[in-house]
Amino acid sequence: MIETGGKARHRRGRRALRVGVPLALTAAVGLAYGTDVGILGQDVRQEAAAAGTAAWTDDVADGFASVDALGQKGTYGGRDGRTVTVRTQADLEKYATAAEPYVIVVAGTIAMNPKGKEIKVASDKTIVGSGTSGHIVGGGFFLGQGVHNVIIRNLTIRDSYHGTWNDKENDWDAIQMDGAHHVWIDHNDLRHMADGLIDSRKDTTYVTVSWNRLSDNNKTFGIGWTENVTADLTIHHNWFLETEQRNPSTDNVAHAHLYNNYLQDVPGTDITTSYGNYARGRTRMVLENSYFQGMRNPVTKDSTAAVVQRGNVFSGTSGRNESGGTAFDPRAYYDYTLDRAADVPALLRSGAGPRAAIGTAAIAPAAAGTLTVAKDGTGQYTSVQKAVDAVPAGNTARVVINVKPGTYRETVKVPADKPHITIQGTGASRKDTVIVHANAAGTPKPDGSGTYGTSGSATVAVEADDFQARNLTVSNDFDEAKNQHLNGHQAVALRTAADRVVLDSLIVSGDQDTLLLDTRSKEALGRVHMSNSYVIGNVDFIFGRATAVIDRSVITLKKRWNGTSAGYVTAPSTPAHRKGFLITRSTVNGDVSAGSFHLGRPWHAGGDATLDPQTTVRDSSLSSAVRTAPWTDMGGFSWKDDRFAEYRNTGPGSGPAGTNRPHLTDAQAAGQEPADWLGDWTPTAG
Repeated sequence: MIETGGKARHRRGRRALRVGVPLALTAAVGLAYGTDVGILGQDVRQEAAAAGTAAWTDDVADGFASVDALGQKGTYGGRDGRTVTVRTQADLEKYATAAEPYVIVVAGTIAMNPKGKEIKVASDKTIVGSGTSGHIVGGGFFLGQGVHNVIIRNLTIRDSYHGTWNDKENDWDAIQMDGAHHVWIDHNDLRHMADGLIDSRKDTTYVTVSWNRLSDNNKTFGIGWTENVTADLTIHHNWFLETEQRNPSTDNVAHAHLYNNYLQDVPGTDITTSYGNYARGRTRMVLENSYFQGMRNPVTKDSTAAVVQRGNVFSGTSGRNESGGTAFDPRAYYDYTLDRAADVPALLRSGAGPRAAIGTAAIAPAAAGTLTVAKDGTGQYTSVQKAVDAVPAGNTARVVINVKPGTYRETVKVPADKPHITIQGTGASRKDTVIVHANAAGTPKPDGSGTYGTSGSATVAVEADDFQARNLTVSNDFDEAKNQHLNGHQAVALRTAADRVVLDSLIVSGDQDTLLLDTRSKEALGRVHMSNSYVIGNVDFIFGRATAVIDRSVITLKKRWNGTSAGYVTAPSTPAHRKGFLITRSTVNGDVSAGSFHLGRPWHAGGDATLDPQTTVRDSSLSSAVRTAPWTDMGGFSWKDDRFAEYRNTGPGSGPAGTNRPHLTDAQAAGQEPADWLGDWTPTAG
């Protein structure tokens, strides 16, 4: 961070980073990106992720699909195989049924012939739509006995409906599973099928169904068809819209965990819901923070079933709403984070179903000012900075700079007079497009005019308002071990000093002072919204005076250059009348020693006692690396005189409220939501 007179208050360590690998650098963390569905990535099964694979091969399931069982370590699909793109039924069937692992990208509409055909998917497959273009029409997929480790994502599967609403003749499902295990069904649009949208049958288990839009159907999601009580399923963040029955129906399910789902029956339409969530047989169900709107019989149970309800909202519902018995504690099996039930309708209207870019907010649409950067000369420019230079000063319309896959070793500065710029990678993964440099605070400038200083060391520096960055890696790979002679090892990867900055689906990697979220002056407002991203570092690696929300992201802790574990996540320097850093619905984890990292400390830049630094960490999963007293002093200033707090965190690094660990009350937390940080600004793509 910036120090008076350009000198560091102390020296900090660094370990070299291998560009393009966002998680573990040699022996570092294996946290893979988990979707825009709550917490990203969890536990060590992600260690197998390799550099250079597509974004959907990084992603691993949460919920019961993440549990190690039956010889399968979580659900990661075809991550270990080749990525292939298909546009025909023949190619889709060829790769889906193959014995080898594959990531199969569906890049167009495939009409199934004959109608109703369900392709028999083999184990170790990821089938994913390319943006919103992947459609399967008139058929679907079948996962038979013993098939395992399958991911189906970002697809639209539709229209096998054959004219009979309660069709008893045509068992034409979107996705049918008979005796499969470890399956993740995520971010799909499933609708208008002859039979079920999803059928999980015959002891199919270790399944997670998340962020799907299920609509316009009679028999929607059935689970059971067995007398055994062995199945474990997680069903979260799904939008059931105009679906008559089986929403879902769970029969003899050992552990059914349903949370943050939105069940909506729109009045005055042709479809009237018979019932919502139904626990049948000897099912044990935990039902949390879901939103039921206009539903008849929203929650029903057999006398032999158990349903535990917590925090659900019922708006305009009627009929049976039942609970009773004892179920289970989902956190005994996996970590998860609940969204508020009141937020669920808006959250799912915007977030359920296929995304333009998997795991990210929608890629900004092409604008009249679209520029292309490519290392190989196939674009308009060969460097990102040259494209920025080409944007006219004072531009009033968005200019999108599409950066083709490659490693761009350069520094990039977006000056204050060039607002409305989007820089986005066009590769399948944020690891495909890397902007990297290696300046540090103490690095001498080539012209002999001194050193760069902390802020000047940034690989990418943003000084223009309304900036957006997506689907990129921004790295500072300064090698501290080889530069111990330098005075000033702070090495910034990304610096923002602007207002209304959107950072989505990024990897921001470094060691000390990785991410500088600043403002152009102490008096200026600088709001930043970061989501679905990784920030990697070890000392004060999220710092500055901006008003910033970091949502649904992974904060990865790294060892220092000499292999020791000790560090600080945040170092805010917030003005007294402003909001500081809000970290929410995220994960703090890393391959470091237990109890070795503080969540933050107050940075009173230049000894300014008028500052009132703020960090709030809430609704997040904290690893054992976090100290039991997570805040500490800095530069003679006590953290207790500033604003540091937690709320509703989970994981081994969380802890009860105490003198050294303040927690927000519910009333206080209600005023520390992202909207309180962002004010009249709503981050959007484009």
